[in-house]
Parts: sequence; structure tokens; C-alpha cells
Amino acid sequence: MAKRNTPLLPEHLRFVHEEARGGVLHCFVLDCSGSMLAGKRLALAKGMLVALFDRARIERHEVALVCFGGERSDVRVGPAVPRGWNERWVTPIGGGGGSPLTHGVETASRLLGLAARRRPEQQRWLWILSDGRTRASTGRPAAVDHVVLDDFEQGKNRFGLLRQLAIEWGGAYFPCETLIDK
Repeated sequence: MAKRNTPLLPEHLRFVHEEARGGVLHCFVLDCSGSMLAGKRLALAKGMLVALFDRARIERHEVALVCFGGERSDVRVGPAVPRGWNERWVTPIGGGGGSPLTHGVETASRLLGLAARRRPEQQRWLWILSDGRTRASTGRPAAVDHVVLDDFEQGKNRFGLLRQLAIEWGGAYFPCETLIDK
């Protein structure tokens, strides 16, 4: 309307921020393996998780939490709008065993696929909080709109798996150096 009969120019364009019409689901995949216990990586990831859940609660977004470690993965929360008591259920999450990242992503993929069938208009985010200390790789879940990989790997000898997944999956990558407030 602003351009009327003149040629389209950049100043004629207007950006209007719109919320996702079907809501938003954030699916968090938390690495609870033994390697996450070293350097208090799991504690840092859990603190970040509480902050992200609080933000989702304020924005009335749904969340789901998938934890993996040892030889299994399971859905701990959701999908649901989080409550204000996040610390009470995050604190007891323990760690140990191997890093079955593939199991965690497969569990999240099933959860997100079901959410996509129930509410196709919903925007779905996949967040992976891990140190990526595994040699197993996995494919990007099909029912995901956005991927965020928070890499808690530290030290000189890094596998770099989450960085590689971010490239392959077209996701946002955040190394631990940008996550830790020094």
C-alpha cells in the first residue's frame, strides 16, 4: 500500500513479527552420560535448561525433555507448558554410563513426529544439550523446524560432533565457551 503506483523500494517494505499460529514446542534432549559429569557439564546444562524452561513458561510455549545416558533414553517432561517449579524436578536428574545420542534423538524424533501429526501448524524446535562424546551419528528428525546444538565439550581433544551436526542439519551451534558466564 505504501508504494502505490511507484516501483517497489526497500523503504516500502514493513516487517511484522508474528507468533507461530499453532504455538511453539521446544524439545530438549539432555545428555546425562558419565562424560557430562566431568567438569560439571551436566550441572551447567541443567542450569541452562531451567532458564530455558522459565523463558518458555513466560512465552506460554510447550516444552518436552528427553534425557539419555547409559543404554537408554526417556521422556521426562511434556509436551506441556512448564510450571514455575523447574528446579525441583531438574535437580535430581543424575548422570552416568555411555552416550547414546542416537537413542536420545530417536526418542525426540518420535515425540516431535507425534506432535506434528496432532498439531501440524505448531512450530517445533529441537535443542540438544550435550558434550557430543560419542562416535555415533544420527540424522536430523523430519518433524523439526529449528535445531539448536549447545555443545558442552571442553578441553583440547574434542570430537566436534555437535559442530558437524549443526552443519549437516542446518542448525545453530553454540560452543560451551559462549554458554559459560566468566
